[in-house]
Amino acid sequence: MSASPSMAAALEWPSSLACAGQPTAPAGREQDREAVLACQRGEREAFDRLVERYQRDVYRLCYRYVNNHDDANDMAQEVFLKAYRALGRFRGESAFSTWLYRIAVNTCLSFRSSRRPEAEEVAEALPDASPGALAQVEREETSRIVRDAVRRLPEKQRATLILKVYHDLSHEEVATILGSTVGTVKANLFHALGNLRRLLGVEAGA
Repeated sequence: MSASPSMAAALEWPSSLACAGQPTAPAGREQDREAVLACQRGEREAFDRLVERYQRDVYRLCYRYVNNHDDANDMAQEVFLKAYRALGRFRGESAFSTWLYRIAVNTCLSFRSSRRPEAEEVAEALPDASPGALAQVEREETSRIVRDAVRRLPEKQRATLILKVYHDLSHEEVATILGSTVGTVKANLFHALGNLRRLLGVEAGA
């Protein structure tokens, strides 16, 4: 399969998504199934609907790994291109969203193993020093510290934390995505939270 022009256009996301709050509500599995079947029949525009439905969540997952808009955007595009090309082999044994997240996590892991050490994004200069602007700086600095601590977690712990905490998936869904057991997911989450508290304590000078 080759990506349609409209799909390629849909894969450009603004950096504001990196700061988005809650992930989009998961679409109904039946809606996804219908879109997948339509795409498998050759209706390429059906995949555009899936991109629109999940682009926010996939982008945010990628951003949590790299903390860089350009890299996260590139990775998210790669995730959807991989999904589009592999869609003919999707049999619906799991939810489309679960299958897509698995592709996203594997893409993130491959990206991290093949790239140079991550570079921090340079913050834009403040337009003024008003109390509101200073409060915003403090919030952004706190978010940066947390993101940096998450990036320093072991890979499985990081993936578990991102999927469970930031994307609010169930233990069962995370286990399916990561190819592990529910018990392993719970253990990884426990250790991830403990390591995160330790790292944040170090960052705060505790």
